[in-house]
Amino acid sequence: MPATSPAHQQHLRRRRRTNRLLATAAGVLTAGALAAAALPGSASAGENGGGKGKPHGHHPGRYQDVQLLSFNDLHGNLEPPTGSSGRVNEIQPDGTTKDVDAGGVEYLATHLREARKGNRYSITAAGGDMVGASPLLSGLFHDEPTVEALNGLGLDVSSVGNHEFDEGAQELARLQNGGCHPTDGCYTDKEFKGADFPYLAANVLDEKTKKPLLEPYWVWKKQGVRVGFIGVTLEGTPNIVSAEGVKGLSFKDEVETINKYAKELQRQGVKSIVALIHEGGFPASSSYNYDCDSPGAGDGISGPIADIAENVSPQVDALVTGHTHAAYVCTIPDPAGKPRTVTSAASFGRLYTDTTLTYDRATGDIARTAVKSANHVVTRDVPKAPDMTALIGKWSTLAAPIGNRPIGHISGDIGRDGTESPLGDLIADAQLAHGRTLDPETDLALMNPGGIRASLTYAASGAEGDGVVTFAEAFTVQPFANTVNLQDFTGAQLIQALKEQVSGPNQAAPKILQVSDGLTYTLDLTRTGADRVVTDSIRLNGEPVDPAATYRVATNSFLAGGGDGFPTLGEGTNDLVGADDLAALEQYLTANSSATDPIDPPKADRITIVR
Repeated sequence: MPATSPAHQQHLRRRRRTNRLLATAAGVLTAGALAAAALPGSASAGENGGGKGKPHGHHPGRYQDVQLLSFNDLHGNLEPPTGSSGRVNEIQPDGTTKDVDAGGVEYLATHLREARKGNRYSITAAGGDMVGASPLLSGLFHDEPTVEALNGLGLDVSSVGNHEFDEGAQELARLQNGGCHPTDGCYTDKEFKGADFPYLAANVLDEKTKKPLLEPYWVWKKQGVRVGFIGVTLEGTPNIVSAEGVKGLSFKDEVETINKYAKELQRQGVKSIVALIHEGGFPASSSYNYDCDSPGAGDGISGPIADIAENVSPQVDALVTGHTHAAYVCTIPDPAGKPRTVTSAASFGRLYTDTTLTYDRATGDIARTAVKSANHVVTRDVPKAPDMTALIGKWSTLAAPIGNRPIGHISGDIGRDGTESPLGDLIADAQLAHGRTLDPETDLALMNPGGIRASLTYAASGAEGDGVVTFAEAFTVQPFANTVNLQDFTGAQLIQALKEQVSGPNQAAPKILQVSDGLTYTLDLTRTGADRVVTDSIRLNGEPVDPAATYRVATNSFLAGGGDGFPTLGEGTNDLVGADDLAALEQYLTANSSATDPIDPPKADRITIVR
């Protein structure tokens, strides 16, 4: 039995929610990307085999539609995200596109509750990264507010994502089972209750026991209908999480793990199976309603999930995915060549996916030809859910004295988008400045793009006024509490680290480090592999980098540990650990800006890109 999520505790939690589950309503087909073939009888019939409203005394029909609502990568975004993080791109009937404001759990709750109406067989599942890299409202309280919100949203089950391990296995166990934080204690007069839903971690093993850290699967049951859920995170989690966060854990292959537990569920007589996978793909369009099955099934999507979907056992009927923050509803053939639905609902609560799974009571399996699915926007033109508004209000009151404090001023939006971003340059400059307070000989700073979680927007998010940067806004940008570390590297190592941006594990999906003022080079995307970083172009303050010289480099502690596929950055010497990266950013903004002299967005012209 998994050590940190006893089945008995889960049973008690599930029992508390039985009445709510029994009150949900019966199956309606959604508009979807997958055309359905007709089934014998009525696949869209209600529980009694006919239309809605039939007497409960009738026997269920053979086919029962089960509604699966899903979302992923919420990252603690309880309030509506700002800037580009709070919009989705939508293809219009005439082929043009427009941006639509989206997100916020007050609206997500309303949309999910409306979607469930008329669907007595309804399940809500998530694809991981519900917490971690969260805005201050949740992150300041170790994501207890987000778990409370997920309970209120009626989440039934979730896979773990890599960010569930940001604070380590013990903290994940606390989010699951409850209890006050071991260091910060209780934030209110009530003890934190933990998640009402099970976190699934089938491919995350305790290195000592060799058993799953949490439950590997969970089975939803209602009046003879059984649907099994297997949850996994990406096998490469140790490469993108701090070493301390995954200490004592091993992460196994996603496909092998899912196939193993699909067989186990089949042995238990559970033939309808959904995999919750915190790994994703890259659709050919950023529009949420893009048809990634055009011209053929799955033709419009690439990336890790395509390979996973093609190899996961045909016993699995649908894949709910995440991690890449992309939006897609695709059909990717399984190993038997049979169509199978693969979905992802972008990130930050901006979308949810509504999938209809038609359950065949005669076989206990899903009739794949009848699967329909579509992504829906969490628009902000619906009433706010009062319970979510109250939850946000409670935690906002606690966070306000810290979060509302002004720390700097900007003259315009400073975005995080692009190969080199204005915000990436600003953060690298801040870390270089902090490094020089520790050691005046610090030469440069490097920042990983994945550590920049949001843009800084000029428009006020509250009462602070336009152009004012608050501590809460800076926290949303850099929520990980990494330290700024100084290390010595040879010029050869520095060149190698830059080449690792586009080679090794980063060859297929490059991770371009953000660089401090004075470091310049050319990135030639017409070349392949490490050659895309043009060695002879690398300059520091106008001078070529000398392979034999020693350079003092500032990075965050995640990169200093070789994270994000940069092993060379884990080989530095003469380490010196400074303050956390958020403090470095705050110090820089405070020292270099004022209401009358705000910081201008950097030009993002340090890397010359050839396409």
